[in-house]
Amino acid sequence: QLQASGGGLVQTGGCLRLSCAASERTSTLYHMGWFRQAPGKEREFVSGITSSPRLTYYADSVRGRFTISRDSATNTVYLQMSSLKPEDTAVYYCTARKGRIITSYIKRADAYDHWGQGTQVTVSS
Repeated sequence: QLQASGGGLVQTGGCLRLSCAASERTSTLYHMGWFRQAPGKEREFVSGITSSPRLTYYADSVRGRFTISRDSATNTVYLQMSSLKPEDTAVYYCTARKGRIITSYIKRADAYDHWGQGTQVTVSS
């Protein structure tokens, strides 16, 4: 089970940090990551991270502004978001998969089998 938190309202250029707490050891969840869904749009990949080796993946739209990390000691994955833009406004979902995902599938929502409940991020202009 995944529990996401940390969303909120922030002005353009601001920062937020999302957290995703897993009810099981995150070392058993090889892939963890974040997707987001804006009103009227499809769910899209934001960022992902593997357990070992620690490989990170980012959507082009957030690369350089967002940073994903994971802490095995606390079973938590974080998404540090900086230089936020109004187009980052969406519900952000934490996701995970126990098994490996081939690289070409990492950005596909159907490649993941664990999902959190979502946390709202709103960036005002």
